[in-house]
Amino acid sequence: MSDVEEAITRVHHEEWARVVAALTRRFGDLDIAEEAAAEAFATAVARWPADGVPPNPGAWLTTTANRKAIDRIRRESKRDDKHREAQMVYDDPPEPLGVIDDERLRLIFTCCHPALSMETRVALTLRMVGGLTVPEIARAFLVQETAMGQRITRAKAKIKAARIPYRVPSAEDLPARVSGVLAVLFLVFNEGYLATGPDTDPVRHDLTAEAIRLTRLIRALMPDDGEVAGLLALMLLTEARRTARVSASGELVPIDQQDRGAWDAALIAEGHRLMRERLASRVAPGRYQILAAINAVHTSARDVRDTDWSQIVALYNQLVRVDPSPIVALNRAIAVAELDGPEVALAAVDRLDDKLAGYHAYHATRAELLRRLGRSQQSRAAYDKAIELTGNTAETAYLTRRRDQLG
Repeated sequence: MSDVEEAITRVHHEEWARVVAALTRRFGDLDIAEEAAAEAFATAVARWPADGVPPNPGAWLTTTANRKAIDRIRRESKRDDKHREAQMVYDDPPEPLGVIDDERLRLIFTCCHPALSMETRVALTLRMVGGLTVPEIARAFLVQETAMGQRITRAKAKIKAARIPYRVPSAEDLPARVSGVLAVLFLVFNEGYLATGPDTDPVRHDLTAEAIRLTRLIRALMPDDGEVAGLLALMLLTEARRTARVSASGELVPIDQQDRGAWDAALIAEGHRLMRERLASRVAPGRYQILAAINAVHTSARDVRDTDWSQIVALYNQLVRVDPSPIVALNRAIAVAELDGPEVALAAVDRLDDKLAGYHAYHATRAELLRRLGRSQQSRAAYDKAIELTGNTAETAYLTRRRDQLG
């Protein structure tokens, strides 16, 4: 990859959401914003190799995208009012700023409006804020590309038809809106933490960093909200392990085999501090706070042998009451294996078959437990199923090596 191609890729990661957000505010139309942003990046791909990367790529892209949007409005309608609309765009009137003025935060609250279904909110946020392609989002949701494309198109049309405002909600509306936003940010972070696409990096730092940045902004908006603090702590404690998660050969490294010296001590310290503050509040924790507490136990152990598995199982018992989902039950079983042995854990995992048969981590967990029980043939079959279902290149490499070691 040439220096210019690398620069364009980096700028796409860094500037996509800013450009789309600026255009959305200016034109009030997600479709126009997305298409004009895409055209601006296509122009950069065509022109920058010859002209060089501009000193301020973000400003260049925003200006180019604005021109593309105005051209499109003029092309699509010859009506006078549309002409006037396009002319007025040049004079962008200032509008009152909210508690925090961040275009991307406004864009998230627009994409995460309660009028949209949760799956649609996540898909739209990944597209408009995360800059993921429709095929990448379709893989993350395990659906067909055409279906995902239609879902995103319908969501944008609904936002336009329902005149959903492009703003951060008022203080009294925030609590009702924020849980949906946190769920979306958690899923955006997860897509970065373990990217589902075979053609992408196995860990997408651009997505994890953006999810953390936006969660920090929401924490500044709602400093007393325990779940906002919990989600931020969870992200920080997970992000702290990022550089140790993929080996030099491009293989996923499980937490028990990671070089703990490579973990980011500053992020761990910040995550632990947030958790101590939540404990001191004596308010019953929600889902994200419990997940963060589980990660705090893992990151407190200097050696994997020092891990307090009884505390982790106790936290999972608490989490099951708050979130009785099959994925939580699966993760609890992994911890139970360390405390009560693989046989007890496998019995718990096998009870989830009807709910998680299409989930790669279910089969990967079964493969590891069967391996520990010496049931190699069944273990190999479970590895095969996990490899077939996973889209992450580093995870595929790890599972393939583990399967092949069975002989």
